[in-house]
Amino acid sequence: MLATIRHPAATPTDALPLVIAHGLYGSARNWGVIARRLADVRDVVAVDMRNHGESPRAAVHGYPEMAADLAEVIAQLGGRVDLLGHSMGGKAAMQLALTQGALVRRLVVADIAPVAYGHDQSQHARAMRGLDLTGLTARGEADRRLAQTVDEPSLRAFFLQSLDLKAEGGPRWRLNLDVLEAEMPKIVGWPGTQGVFDGPALFLTGADSHYVRPEHRETIRALFPATRFAKIPGTGHWLHAEKPREFEETVRVFLSA
Repeated sequence: MLATIRHPAATPTDALPLVIAHGLYGSARNWGVIARRLADVRDVVAVDMRNHGESPRAAVHGYPEMAADLAEVIAQLGGRVDLLGHSMGGKAAMQLALTQGALVRRLVVADIAPVAYGHDQSQHARAMRGLDLTGLTARGEADRRLAQTVDEPSLRAFFLQSLDLKAEGGPRWRLNLDVLEAEMPKIVGWPGTQGVFDGPALFLTGADSHYVRPEHRETIRALFPATRFAKIPGTGHWLHAEKPREFEETVRVFLSA
């Protein structure tokens, strides 16, 4: 089963648990602050998706398989949850809602649409795999080495959250980079899943992001007829990291509506 980080409710209520599924190259740890703050009246469980973090490694990394992983976690939590997914995690969440909708009360999809994208993220897997880990003991040195192939400081900081400098046997990535690169067409794609999730859904996007375009809305409404759309001003694809308080409050209002 997927590795999880559980944040118990500060003040327990009858609210369903919230499960959070991160995006490509991320981890449950990336969501710690938001998860803790959303755990005021409900348990919040952030997962490491397959081939990420401390979760099992697998040769296949498609959305049917990722949705099945989430379903297994939800079964352990009582069989019904609210579900939030960002980017790759958002597609996995949509796949689950469309195929096993009884497991999901409310769905939050952060900055992704149920469509195939033309971009490719394989270069990042190659950059991480190409990082010289010899003698690395400090994250600052890792950043300097990674800067040779990754220009953007914020991207390097994000990737380096998945570098375990204290691993037995020496530094290692908490990512199955070989499989993620090989399965990239599935990750940036979409399996064309049919079905309808008629529960409440929120498609929450960054106002400066181009991942969810106006032309995607017809497809989204066909699959998720009870959907609402919202944007967070001044944010891009990493809207939860760029404006975490606004993101958190928008999710909280939707879940408690």
